[in-house]
Amino acid sequence: MTTTIEAAAGSGPSSPPSLPSPPHARGALWRRLRKDKAAAAGMVIITVMVLVAVFAPVLTALEGQDTTSQHPELVDSATGGTPLGSFGGISAGHWLGVEPQTGRDLFARLVYGARISLGVAVGATALQVFIGLSVGIAAGLGGRATDAVLGRLTDLSLAFPSVLFAIGLMAIVPASIPRPLILAVVIALLGWGSTARLARGQALSLRTRDYVAAAKLSGAPPLRVARREILPGLVTPILTYAALLVPTNMVSEAGLSFLGVGVRPPTPSWGQMLSGGTTWFRPDVMYVLVPGGALFVTLLAFTLLADGVRRVLDPRNTEVAA
Repeated sequence: MTTTIEAAAGSGPSSPPSLPSPPHARGALWRRLRKDKAAAAGMVIITVMVLVAVFAPVLTALEGQDTTSQHPELVDSATGGTPLGSFGGISAGHWLGVEPQTGRDLFARLVYGARISLGVAVGATALQVFIGLSVGIAAGLGGRATDAVLGRLTDLSLAFPSVLFAIGLMAIVPASIPRPLILAVVIALLGWGSTARLARGQALSLRTRDYVAAAKLSGAPPLRVARREILPGLVTPILTYAALLVPTNMVSEAGLSFLGVGVRPPTPSWGQMLSGGTTWFRPDVMYVLVPGGALFVTLLAFTLLADGVRRVLDPRNTEVAA
C-alpha cells in the first residue's frame, strides 16, 4: 500500500482517468442522451414545460385571459358553480375550460402554475444538492469526530418528521415573505439528508484512490482536494439523483399546497388546483385532469431523464457509448 501511494505521489496529482475534460464530457453526455430515446423524450417534455412557464404571459395574452379575472356568467349557479358547456367549459376563449364557482381561466392558471411548481422544485433541488454535497464531502474527508457529528446530523435530518414540521412552519410564516421562496427553502432544509448520505458514501470510496492520495501527499489543502479530486467523481451519482429529486420536490410542493399550507390563492400552483379539484371530480373532471395530467407528464419526463443520465454515465454500459 505504501509503495502504491509513493508511486502515485511521485507522478503528481491527477484527475480520475475515466473523466474527460469538462467540455468534452458535456459534449459526450449530450450525444449519448440524444441516442437514448427515453431520455430524449424526457428532455423534450421538460423543455416544453420550461418554455410554457417562461412564456406564460405571452401564452395567456394569445388566449386573451389572465389568472385572476372571474367569469360568473360561465358557471351554473343552480348547481353550485359547475362550468357551463362540455368538458369544463372549453371554448375558443377558454382553451382548457374554466374553474368551478369562480369561472377563472384554467389554461392561464395552468401555465402560471407551472412557474410555481417547477420553480419551487428546481430551487429546492439546487439547495438540497449544495447542502448535501457540502455535508457529505466534509464527512467523507474529515476525521472520525467530524464524520460522527455530521453523520448523526444527517441521521437526524432523515428521521425528522418533515411533513408535520413543514406544515407547522408554513402555517406561521408571515404573509410578507414570498410563499414560493419559503416553500423551496423548507423543502430543501428538510430533505438534504439523503443527498449528504450519498455524497459521504462516494467520498469515502474516492478518498482511497491513488490520485487523491497523491494530491494529499503533494500538500494540496483539503478544500482543493475536495474540489479537484473528489467532486468530479460525484458528478454521475449526484446528477442522476438530482434529476430524481426534482419530481420528488414537485410532489412535495403539490402535497403542501394540497394541504393548504403551500402557495395561497390567487397565486396558482398545480397542487393548489388539485386540492380544489377534489370536490369537483364528478361534476367537472377537467378541473382535476388538467393539473393532474400536467404534473404526471412532468414527473414522468424527469424520471425518464434521470434514468437516461444514469445509463449514459455508467461506464459499464456500452449500448449508448459515443
